[in-house]
Amino acid sequence: MVLLTMTSSIVEGLKRAQANETNQLADDTEPSLIEPEVGKPISHRQIIQLSRSLRQSEDSSDFTLEKLLRGSEVYTPPPPPKPEPTPEFKALMARLRHEEEERSYQRMVNTSDSRESFHDRFPHSSRRAFASVNEPISKDDLGDDDVTYEEVHRQVMLIINFVVSILGVAGTLWVVARWWSTTARLLLTMSGSIVVAIAEVAVYLIYVMKMGDAKKKQGAIKEVKEVVETWVVGKESQEEHDEKSVLLQEKDNDPDGVRKRKTAVKKDDS
Repeated sequence: MVLLTMTSSIVEGLKRAQANETNQLADDTEPSLIEPEVGKPISHRQIIQLSRSLRQSEDSSDFTLEKLLRGSEVYTPPPPPKPEPTPEFKALMARLRHEEEERSYQRMVNTSDSRESFHDRFPHSSRRAFASVNEPISKDDLGDDDVTYEEVHRQVMLIINFVVSILGVAGTLWVVARWWSTTARLLLTMSGSIVVAIAEVAVYLIYVMKMGDAKKKQGAIKEVKEVVETWVVGKESQEEHDEKSVLLQEKDNDPDGVRKRKTAVKKDDS
């Protein structure tokens, strides 16, 4: 059932209608039409029946269905009243109100030159916020400052080398072709610069590919570690090693104690 708001024409038509007809228009499931006022609810069926009943009067043209509905809107019932707060809620609000009054009184008694700011009440809030924002997300983010700095420095130097090479070649070609026309010199300079730029990029890409292949090969090699020997510090070895003794041969000495030299006897050829 669609409810609409009463307009001035509907109120006037209800007042002109007879009392019995007004009672007939009202139903148990529809709004009452005994005291019509602008803005009160009325159903669409009641408006149609009112228009039909008013057609029998002499001025029926003033109470057509179109004129009755002109200015009418969909009726929105007023919001229900707020429920009565519970005793627990009342006690909580009273306690909070008392605490706020106590804080206000303390601020009034203990006056200071400057008002208390958020930083004064929470002095470490900014540090905690900064620490939480800059906290590393994963373990890979730890200890990569040096690597990042080296990578940035290498990229910057690489860009500078590219620019210097291109400008150097462009300047050289511009000076060499100084007897040519301006259009030819400009075309030659731009062509040379483009060729040098392409060559620089190609060389850099080849270098990057070579480095990537080298890293892959190095990562594929598995390092095998082997324990060669172990010992305990401060513990003497109980095993006895056999030591070979070196013996000196005895010398043949004559009874007189004089050592003789052996000489080879030469044979005569004759």
